[in-house]
Parts: sequence; structure tokens; C-alpha cells
Amino acid sequence: MKIEIIKRRPQALDCDMLIIPLFSDTKRPSEVFIEIDEVLHGALQQAVQYDQFVAKLGVSLILPTLGHLPAKKIVLLGLGEKKGIKADTWRKAGAYLVKLASQQKAKQIVCSFLPVEAQGFSQAIESLTEGAYLSAYRFHIYHGRLRKMETERQSVERLGVCISTDKEKRLASDAIERSRTLTEATCVARDLVNTTSQHLAPKQMVEAAKQVVGKNIELHVMDKKHMEELGMGAALSVSAGSIEEPYGVHLTYKNRKAKKRIAIVGKAVTFDSGGLSLKPAEAMMGMKMDMSGGATVIGIFKALSAMKLNVEVHGIFIAVENMPSGSAYRPGDVVTAMDGTTIEIHNTDAEGRVTLADAIAYAKTLEPDMIIDIATLTGACIAALGDDIAGLFSNNVRLTERLKAASEKTGESIWEMPMPPQYMEFVKSPIADLKNVGKKGSAGSIAGAMFLKPFAGDTPWAHLDIAGPAYVERETRPDMPYGGTGFGVRLLTEFLERF
Repeated sequence: MKIEIIKRRPQALDCDMLIIPLFSDTKRPSEVFIEIDEVLHGALQQAVQYDQFVAKLGVSLILPTLGHLPAKKIVLLGLGEKKGIKADTWRKAGAYLVKLASQQKAKQIVCSFLPVEAQGFSQAIESLTEGAYLSAYRFHIYHGRLRKMETERQSVERLGVCISTDKEKRLASDAIERSRTLTEATCVARDLVNTTSQHLAPKQMVEAAKQVVGKNIELHVMDKKHMEELGMGAALSVSAGSIEEPYGVHLTYKNRKAKKRIAIVGKAVTFDSGGLSLKPAEAMMGMKMDMSGGATVIGIFKALSAMKLNVEVHGIFIAVENMPSGSAYRPGDVVTAMDGTTIEIHNTDAEGRVTLADAIAYAKTLEPDMIIDIATLTGACIAALGDDIAGLFSNNVRLTERLKAASEKTGESIWEMPMPPQYMEFVKSPIADLKNVGKKGSAGSIAGAMFLKPFAGDTPWAHLDIAGPAYVERETRPDMPYGGTGFGVRLLTEFLERF
């Protein structure tokens, strides 16, 4: 979908749908509404009154123009209350208008942009178009002859955003360029998550990482032999049951003006069968998405390649496949992580934290100012926070607050979870340093975080458990269609941009 800025009266534009946004707490309609209502002989006001239309966010009213205007249809789209409007409201509005156009099979759409306060104009445009881009995303490489035509009919080709002045046009162009950069990066992650495991083994994760290498970005790949030399016994044990070779990936973004060095670590299990602690068939169905953390890392570096940030970023993931076989690691085994920590395996399906142990230990050798790991770690986090919210665990208050602020801006919801010191007992092993599961049926997501915490040591560290929002099978937000969401790409890029 192409988005363009148009400095023309929207009622003069030929399009399939002309969208007029409305606030619910504004008594006087916009000038565009009034002018179009005059052309339609009061039909807009009559429809609003007849349908008792209230401009709540996402609520719409569609009217045909019957040839009175170049646009074939007029759509009134609710934004909710203008007072205290947030970036995420504009983002959802942009997503709703594209979703509505897709349902109506409209190819060319125009949005009459509402006047907003000067200081909020760029942010409003950026968020609106970001939502539009995200909502327009489709993954259909596996569609055959039965679905291809349907997909083509529902694809919006162009969105025009109408503004009034040359200054607004310049600001809007910059805002759209930024939203395009961030959403393209998010969609790179989405594509990876949506790709089936038969086509995305650890080796293909390496190939995906190669695609983001550029002027300020370097890539270092660790094969199995190199991982053995580094002592990554934890991650290697997880991959032992698969015919797919494991790979470690280390992406680096450098800027001579960098003020901080930050490591972002992703979980990258390309398929998780559960290993010898085999998952039930239904639970295995969605496990192509268990590499979402690694996909987020790649997406972030896609964004960094187009941005100039004053921070040094290290993106790290260890790509493995967790399969059952005669060579698979077993419940009861004790494995040794890169930093010398020993881990008793109680359940081979708690493999993500075992892999992350080596990835975080490796990140710590880089002496970063902070480490953030992102992982589809526990079903318990979904039980606690549902499908829409990621769990945030951290050993540092300042880092926590920075992540919360970035979340507020991007609309990717996170919730701070407790890490009571006494819960460390849950993951202590009687025969090793740690065990890879906590107390049965109790605080599973916290236990996962407590397991990871020692590998970060005293370095400021945060763990994002994205088991819920990484992949959606029912729409909870209009900017997150079915499948991989790319959760964390915009959140962590926004976080990095604030340094």
C-alpha cells in the first residue's frame, strides 16, 4: 500500500472511499463534513441522526454519494474523545480505516485529516499512517489458487491523507517516512514468524540476519563448532535432538557518537516440539512462532539500518530447533552454560530459558550498559496477562521506566511483574546451580525470569515475556492481523531512540 500526502480539498478527489474522522466530544463538525453535507443536501446529518451515530473509536457510518461527489462512498469514522487523545488512538484509527476499506474492497481511499494542535501534528500523522501500514499487512505466500484472488480483492492500493498547508506537508512527509521505516521493520519480523518451520530452520534465521547488514551494521555468525569452543553447553543441549545445526547470531550497530552500549537478546527456537517432554498435538501447532524474539532482533536492526541513533546496539540470538530423538537432551541431565552455571533439566519443554542462558551470558561478555531479552517464554504469562500484554521483569528501576515510556508511545503493552527474592528458591537445584522449571502450578512466568536473572548478574537487565502478544489468532487490535505481530520491534526501537 502506498501512502501519500495530498494538499487538495478532499471533496474534489476521485476515490473509492473518502473518510471523514470525527471526535465524539466536538459539537461542531469539521469544515469538510459541513461542505460535503451541503453537496449531499444534508444526507450526512440525517444519517447521523437516524443511526444515532456516536463517534466512538472505530465506529463507522458509510454512505454512497450517488454521483454527487467524485468519491464513491463517504465514511464517517469515530476517533473517540479529542480531549487527551494519545498516539495510540491515531494508530488505531489508521488501522480501522484500512480495515474498513479492505472489507469494502476499496482500492483507492482518502482520509480528510482533522486539525490538531501544532505540537501534536507530526505525531498524529506518524501514528495514523503507522496504524494504516500495520493493518494493511498480509502474509499470503502460501495462498494457492483458491485464496489468491480473494487476497487481491481485499488489498488497499493507495491511501491519500489530505492536509492544508505547505508546512503541514513537509512535517507529514517526514512523519510518514518514519512510520514506513518502523512498520517495514515490524513486517520483516512478522514475515519471519509467519513462515513455516519447514522453511525457517536455524540456518534460514542466519540468512535473514544477513539481509539487514549495511553501512553501520555488522554480522558475526557462530556455527556449532564455535559454540562448542565458547562453552555454550546449554543451547547446544537443546539442539542436540534435531538434524538442524544450531547457530549463534551477533548483529552490531555502531555509531561514533554512541553514548550507551545496549544488548538485545532474542529467543530463537525455530520449532519447539517440547523435545522428549513432548507437547500435546494442539500445543505444538503454533510453535513455528517460538523464534519471535529472534525475529524481533532482526526487525530492530532493519529499522536501525535506516536510522541514525546515538547508541551502540548488539543484537544476539541463538537459533535452535527442539526435537525428540535418540540424541535429544533428557529430563535429569545436567548441562553447563557458557559462564559456568550448571543447569538441571527437569523438563525439555522449558528450553527457551536454557538457550537464553547462553545468549545472555554471551551478551554479558560484551560489557553492555544494559541487557534486554525478549522471548515467547511461558504460557503462564498468558494466563496472568492475557494475549495482548507482555510481562516485564527487571532488576533496574530506571530501565523499567524507560521501557514503560516507550510502550506508552508505541501502543505495545507491557506490564511490570514482581520478582520477589524468595522466589529464587523455585529454580534452585539440589544437584546443580539451577533447574529449568519452578514450582509446579505456581508463578511460572516469574520462575522463568528468576532463572534468567543470574546470567545478567549486576548488569541492568530486563526480560520481556511476549508469549501472548507475539502471535494472534483472533484480532484484539486493528493493527495486528492474524499471525505474527512483530511485537517489540517498534517498542525497543523507540526505547533505543531515546538515548
